[in-house]
Amino acid sequence: MTNAVDKATTIREGEELDLGVLEAYLKDSIPGLEGALTAKQFPSGFSNLTYLLKVGEREMILRRPPFGSKVKSAHDMGREYKVLSALSPVYPPAPKPLVFCEDEAILGADFYVMERIKGIIVRGNKPDGFHVDATTVQAACESMIDNLAKLHSLDYNAAGLGDMKRDGSYVERQVKGWVKRYGGSQTDEVESMDQVGQWLEANYPADTDSVLVHNDYKFDNVVLDPSDLTKIIGVLDWEMCTIGDPLMDLGTSLGYWMEPKDTDIGVVSCFFTNEPGYINRQAVIDRYEAQSGRDVSNVLFYYVFGIYKLSVIVQQIYYRYKKGLTKDKRFAALIFVVGALGMRAMEAIDQGKI
Repeated sequence: MTNAVDKATTIREGEELDLGVLEAYLKDSIPGLEGALTAKQFPSGFSNLTYLLKVGEREMILRRPPFGSKVKSAHDMGREYKVLSALSPVYPPAPKPLVFCEDEAILGADFYVMERIKGIIVRGNKPDGFHVDATTVQAACESMIDNLAKLHSLDYNAAGLGDMKRDGSYVERQVKGWVKRYGGSQTDEVESMDQVGQWLEANYPADTDSVLVHNDYKFDNVVLDPSDLTKIIGVLDWEMCTIGDPLMDLGTSLGYWMEPKDTDIGVVSCFFTNEPGYINRQAVIDRYEAQSGRDVSNVLFYYVFGIYKLSVIVQQIYYRYKKGLTKDKRFAALIFVVGALGMRAMEAIDQGKI
């Protein structure tokens, strides 16, 4: 299945790196690098930019914020580097970070470099010649949920991440924070989004626990072993990781978890969705409850929050495009995605089910 391993391609216009400056910096910062630096870009993803660097035979990954980002807290490279530095020794799927740079003279923004975990990332389009049976698909889905439950059981204090915990209600802070982010990046009137935001502010529950949460846990942030798709060898994109309520993390994952009956809106695609063996959202909930021992009877709130949060992220990206801060043509129609997600959340509220 090596043809399905995640591949980088040509760097998009306007997102190029100064390779001369970067090569000198890397060779001063990472021992043992020999040879010329080359760079490609991973084309998927809508938030932080991810590049494949190669120096000689050494492959590494560089992460930097998107150009023109309005929300600095959502693209905190130093935070992500700190999390990975603490997690990688105790949680093997976390990539090992190599260097963090806050000197904006190098690339115009903070960035960090980490080791590459080479494997399969399940995105929207199934690679040519890729075949997977129903038993493997189901087991891969179950591994996703089991791994989330395992992450939520980690001792974050022992890992050295206890200082990330804030006083007060995490759920309240998240709801009010995402409603505020939507207002700060709004470009069009979307009635359903206003309604969902109001519902969330009127119905948020008390925190159920405080655990390490990933906050963006989905199939295209997970690396699968090419020789065994049921084994997770990497979990990526830790920029929103913090200490918070585990059910909010589950809700975020549910917001991304497509079912065959759902309209494909292009930002939460996963080709497993249409493969035999793929489990639905209720099966995800049941599996998580069994593996974690947590009560998820109020899952509707967390699911609606997950959809709303995703729609706000999409709105923030569309804002950058509409303001001319990015030239990525994938973003041109994202305002329609915001509306579709708002309607999906309102449908769940009206029907009282996920």
